[in-house]
Amino acid sequence: MPWQNQGGGPWGGGGGGGSPWGGGRPGGGPGQPPNLEELIRKAQERFRRSMPGGIGGGAGVLGIVVIALVLWAATGIYRVQTDEQGVVLRFGEWVRTTQPGLNYHLPYPIESVETPKVTVVNRIELGVRTAGAGARADVGRQVPEEALMLTGDENIVDINFAVFWRIRDAGNFLFNVRTPEVTIKAAAESTMREIIGQTPIASALAEGRGQIEDAAEERLQSLLDQYGAGVEITQVQLLKVDPPGEVIDAFRDVQRARADQERLRNEAEAYRNDIIPRARGEAERLTQEAEAYRQEVVARAQGDAARFNDVYQAYRTSQDVTMQRIYLETLEEVFRNANKILIDNEAGGSGVVPYLPLPEVQKRATSGGAQRNGETTR
Repeated sequence: MPWQNQGGGPWGGGGGGGSPWGGGRPGGGPGQPPNLEELIRKAQERFRRSMPGGIGGGAGVLGIVVIALVLWAATGIYRVQTDEQGVVLRFGEWVRTTQPGLNYHLPYPIESVETPKVTVVNRIELGVRTAGAGARADVGRQVPEEALMLTGDENIVDINFAVFWRIRDAGNFLFNVRTPEVTIKAAAESTMREIIGQTPIASALAEGRGQIEDAAEERLQSLLDQYGAGVEITQVQLLKVDPPGEVIDAFRDVQRARADQERLRNEAEAYRNDIIPRARGEAERLTQEAEAYRQEVVARAQGDAARFNDVYQAYRTSQDVTMQRIYLETLEEVFRNANKILIDNEAGGSGVVPYLPLPEVQKRATSGGAQRNGETTR
């Protein structure tokens, strides 16, 4: 045996053959194993002597019990970090949720606590599997069974999107849904298929993307609230919305043709919006001119009629004066634009024709003034 060297075993010192508990090897001579019962008895006696008052005293037993109870009760103190929520379990059943800070639960095994992180924003991808959160959707591994969806106008569209979520209620998250991530993924895919099934492909590819994201976030949150999943959806982000790769070239040709059609339609609308108001304005101008002419003619006729009535009334009152005034007004009207030659009868005997060509004098005066004005201008 190895412990026979130098006359002692592993419990002995030098050649004395003593055990670590003092004295010789109990219960046997050289080469025999120690007596375990004797060793346990001596250890108990040594422990009793180390306790105040001895282990056999009532005060000592009570002190040990109190210390043990205090230490056991202290195991219920736990800390919840600022990014966590504490979920207290009593014999495996969720009883309450605690907030960050120092908290207490009944000692194990009566109660225990789990502290999931509730501020971390998680990401679930559908239709694609990328290497990281910032990777592009077109360089990841495509999942056609998730990405291909039917639109409202019976076209197929290839959609990749991501759902960002975090834990809102840790208790509901841990105990109401068995596999939260799988549930969120299935609910997100179902919600997106429902929305795309009500949306035309042109809207999904262009201006409707923001509306699709908002509607998907709202409906997905409502569905998970019905499940009691304890999850908050922070964002739904469309990564890619394209026609299937097999028909993308033909689809782009169709889109270009539609763009040309829309451009020509807009040009025709612009021409119509230009010419129709102009024609309407011209028609309105002619209508207003005709109305003004009608009012002018009617007013002139009414004025002439009123004037005639006035003259007639004056004629009935004094015929001679009225006839004389009418005669003079008629002469004035007739001779206003006529060429006039004045002859003085009294100068007829002098041999000179008493002739004064007033129109020629007036024409010369007018032409001379125009010439002087032209010279001044030059």
